Amino acid sequence: MKIYDKLKIHFDPSVDTFNKLTTILGVQPSDDFADFSNKIPTCWTYEAVDDKPDEYFDFINTFLDILETKYTDLEKLNIKRDDITVWMLYEYGQQCNMEFDPSRLKRLGENGIKLCISCWDSGKEYGSENG
Repeated sequence: MKIYDKLKIHFDPSVDTFNKLTTILGVQPSDDFADFSNKIPTCWTYEAVDDKPDEYFDFINTFLDILETKYTDLEKLNIKRDDITVWMLYEYGQQCNMEFDPSRLKRLGENGIKLCISCWDSGKEYGSENG
C-alpha cells in the first residue's frame, strides 16, 4: 500500500515558468519538463511517496509551508491560487478510510487551495486509472 502526495501548479506552457517555480519554491519538482508534449511544461509537481502509511506524513502542512510566503512571486508568473492543487492518491487493499484534522483543512481553505483525493484498489497498477 502506498500514498502519493502531490503539490501541483498549473500554468500556461512555458519552460521559463517551470524553472522560475523551482527557484521560487526552493524544492525540486518530481517531474521533468522533458515529459511534456513538445517538451514545454504546463504543470509543476512536487511529490512525496509514502510507502509506510502507519507513519503519518503531514502533506498538507508541508506543502502549505512551501507555498505560503510565495504567493506574491507566483502571481508575478500569472499563477493564481486556483491554479494550485494538493493531491492525495491513496492505494488501498480492502477498504479506503481517511480523516483530516480540522486545523489542516482550515489552513488549506484559508489559503484558497483545493484538496483532491483519488483512491484505487491495490490490485490495479498506479496510473492505470489515476493521473
